[in-house]
Amino acid sequence: MLESLRSSLQGAVKKLLGASVVDEAAIKEFVRDLQRALIQADVNVKLVLSVTESVQRRALEEKPLGGLTRKDQIVKILYEELDKMLGGEQEMKLDRGKTTVIVMLGVQGSGKTTTVSKLARFYMKKGYRVGVVAADTFRPGAVTQLKTLSERIGVDIYSDEKQGDSIKVAEAGKRFFERTKNLIIIDTAGRHKEEKSLLDEMTKIVSKVKPDINLLVVDGTIGQQCYNQAMAFHKTSPVGGIVITKLDGAAKGGGALAAVAATGARIYFIGTGERVDDLEEFSSTRFVGRLLGMGDLKSLLDMAKQLEGDVDQKRVQRMTSGKLTMDDFLYQFEQVNKMGSLKKILDLIPGIAGNMKAEDLEKAEKDMKIWKSIIQSMAKKERETPEMLNAVRIKRIAKGSGRSEKEVRELITKYRQTKSLMKASKGREFRQMLRRAGGQSALGG
Repeated sequence: MLESLRSSLQGAVKKLLGASVVDEAAIKEFVRDLQRALIQADVNVKLVLSVTESVQRRALEEKPLGGLTRKDQIVKILYEELDKMLGGEQEMKLDRGKTTVIVMLGVQGSGKTTTVSKLARFYMKKGYRVGVVAADTFRPGAVTQLKTLSERIGVDIYSDEKQGDSIKVAEAGKRFFERTKNLIIIDTAGRHKEEKSLLDEMTKIVSKVKPDINLLVVDGTIGQQCYNQAMAFHKTSPVGGIVITKLDGAAKGGGALAAVAATGARIYFIGTGERVDDLEEFSSTRFVGRLLGMGDLKSLLDMAKQLEGDVDQKRVQRMTSGKLTMDDFLYQFEQVNKMGSLKKILDLIPGIAGNMKAEDLEKAEKDMKIWKSIIQSMAKKERETPEMLNAVRIKRIAKGSGRSEKEVRELITKYRQTKSLMKASKGREFRQMLRRAGGQSALGG
């Protein structure tokens, strides 16, 4: 997530915290570091100057609150100013007692259709009865794409390939679902960088479909150019919000977030990856905490809660008692994958966020993929009783998985270490974490 900006901001903070004396010169140097970080992330220069001038003024004038050092006070000020820059807390509240209709809008290439399926998945996991309407009749393949995505997540979809009028499809889809669903999400025809025609269509669809919420999907990779799209939408939309997509690794993501927030439009969601679960409710306070390496425990707990229903409790109980098989080991890898990358998970944990070396995380991710292929090459009996793995079997497994014998032995060593640790502690340290987060703890050692 916005790796370059995160790295630069954390670098500036670490430099400040490592300074022997925090005087006016040190504060001004800190502010210059912040300016470079924000400008490189494509944040508007005027906005950068406004934010950093406020940080500098407050850092020089305000006395530390009780219990805080001057350094801690300055980091707190930075946290507050970045939070303010990104618009503060926003939340899209839906009424479960009625059918809510959401219309999705966006120029072509913004990730609108993919976001429709992500949003459907997000609310299905919260227990909503969701119906999706494929009303993008403008882009070839849009209906097929949404059908494929909807089938993958198990959401009901309405489409009519014979009807070329997007608004008529939207109206028919709303009628089709309004008696059985309490959330209807309508994908509409996008436009290729023609904001006027996009807004004209929005005006027409609002008058006909009468949605409760209009959501504009904007591409985070275009940076501060998002301002014009968001501003035009914000002026036109009666009840609207923004979804910013493609923020995973986007060099201009900081600029996109700041630009949209500057319009006064509400940012409700951000897309943080390609997986159908890579959609987050946007919280500026939590987001800034992650940027500054302070973690985001709420997001971590939300992830774990979403996984709770998928966790095999009998397996977890057996594992935490020290009875571990290779299938159990594979199960842990799969649970981590459901939550996203290992890096993404660790970024949410205060005290660990920002402190793990990138190369160590890359190695852990790589090892997981290697070990998965090795385990899948084992016979059923070998997975159930890894103690029977001898030199002959290791050689066969290495050949079958396309990995080296050394890598197979490394997996066996890791398996034995984890099993011994669980057995010695009788699972006390792992029981709760495994139940809540599906068993990722075995990867930590």
